[in-house]
Amino acid sequence: MSAETKKPGDVAKRAARGLREERSRFWRRETYVLARPEARAKAREWFDLYPKAAYMTEIEAWRELADGRIEFTIRRLPSAD
Repeated sequence: MSAETKKPGDVAKRAARGLREERSRFWRRETYVLARPEARAKAREWFDLYPKAAYMTEIEAWRELADGRIEFTIRRLPSAD
């Protein structure tokens, strides 16, 4: 047994770190707050980079803020196809 794996807490931390790294390879979620034209351009950029044929890209949530800007969360994950 190496010195790195002697404590159960160390094993748990390494396992959690590995799980986070594994998940981050498969999905990505970003939140933006932009003026309406920039928000549309950013969303279009994502849909152009990650087309539906290869990725499940979607606007997960959005809302218009009091100052007129748009806050939205977009996510993508590889498609099963």
